Amino acid sequence: MVKMSVLNDALKNIVNAEKAGKRQVLLRPVSKVVVKFLRVMQKHGYINEYEVIDDKRNGKIIVDLNGRLNKCGVISPRFDLALRNFEKTIYQILPSRQFGFVVLTTNQGIMDHE
Repeated sequence: MVKMSVLNDALKNIVNAEKAGKRQVLLRPVSKVVVKFLRVMQKHGYINEYEVIDDKRNGKIIVDLNGRLNKCGVISPRFDLALRNFEKTIYQILPSRQFGFVVLTTNQGIMDHE
């Protein structure tokens, strides 16, 4: 069976582990997008540390959780976003101005909305 969205599966595993009160979660398989997304989450303080384990197959990631994450997910299917509509789209997605982050995948890499 082929996984359709590796990032969506990884984020659901993280959120479910947070709700269950776990301190660590194991993510499989590894992808560059997941690693870069975890780097953004670590920069904003939603996770502590993560370790990428290369087992010569698909790899694994062990993420240390700190309990600050409420909800995260993937907007699927991906859609194009014009720069002039960017602020309006951010206000539609986030619950308030001081709460949350939107992480975008662009041809320049993964970045947040700040």
